[in-house]
Amino acid sequence: MSKAEWRSRITAERRSQVTEQRAREAVALAASAARLPGEVVCAYVPFGTEPGSTSLLDQLLDQGKRVLLPIVPDEPGPLGWAVYEGSSSLGPGRLRGLLEPTGRRLGPDTLRTADLVLIPALAVDDEGVRLGRGAGYYDRSLSFAAPGAALIAVVRDAELVRELPSEPHDVRMTGVLTPDQGVSPRPVVPG
Repeated sequence: MSKAEWRSRITAERRSQVTEQRAREAVALAASAARLPGEVVCAYVPFGTEPGSTSLLDQLLDQGKRVLLPIVPDEPGPLGWAVYEGSSSLGPGRLRGLLEPTGRRLGPDTLRTADLVLIPALAVDDEGVRLGRGAGYYDRSLSFAAPGAALIAVVRDAELVRELPSEPHDVRMTGVLTPDQGVSPRPVVPG
């Protein structure tokens, strides 16, 4: 399948999911967040049918981590960042339905301070290829990540697939976070 076909299929599957299942997954993802390493975490606020909720972000805050959330730029380019200080610090973002921190804006190079980067995805394959929504914000941003930072895509368990189409600009994930499996490394080492 092409990237567009994968996106269409996964988006339809996400829309068909019942609210109770989404809530169970959000609880499981937040519980797994309690075991994530790192002092500075770049994360995101899930919107639409993306897995998770702000409870994951709150879990990270409760552990004393510094949580940075993305700011979508006015023009296509790398993401900016701002500190997350709880759900009351969120306001409408540039994209409809997206919440962003309302605090002081930090540049794209702020990503270099993160030990761990949680990244939204539609699917991830065994080699760490991530399928995003197609706007390219994360692919343009992840070049700012510190060498050795964990790049963890957040997906549902059914969104772990054997192989996705990839392009040279696609940044490979070092792991995935799912509701049932928690964190698993990428690439998958044959057993």
